[in-house]
Amino acid sequence: MPLHVVLFEPEIPPNTGNIIRLCANTGARLHLIEPLGFELDDTRLRRAGLDYHEFTDVAVHAHLDAFRRAVAPGRLFGISTRGTRSSHAVDYRDGDALLFGPESRGLPQAVREELGEEHVLRIPMRPGQRSLNLANAVAVVLYEAWRQLDFKGGG
Repeated sequence: MPLHVVLFEPEIPPNTGNIIRLCANTGARLHLIEPLGFELDDTRLRRAGLDYHEFTDVAVHAHLDAFRRAVAPGRLFGISTRGTRSSHAVDYRDGDALLFGPESRGLPQAVREELGEEHVLRIPMRPGQRSLNLANAVAVVLYEAWRQLDFKGGG
């Protein structure tokens, strides 16, 4: 079972394009939760993802519950600067899903509350810093999860 990257209402095409490329290189499946801040044929999205679109499973879901019904992930972890548990303190498993919020506002409070404190993770950063770029945040957490899975499917 692959890891799942879930972008909740992504806004910036190049970030999503970079994440498409990241998912292609790690074997993760990418899920986009509507509304999207761009069209999937956006030139900026295609440019950032280069020719990796054909190597990545990308699914679009009308809302988070539609994703849950369609995929039934083993566990769903939200990544937020408001999380209290480190993203590196989790023992990741096949089939886990990593949920990231929109670039301008992060994961909404209602979503964080629904997930519960144990499933809202933060990426360690220096005090006083706001956040990482979305594509960088996905890379940090996804590679840690994949590393724990012994880079399953990698070479």
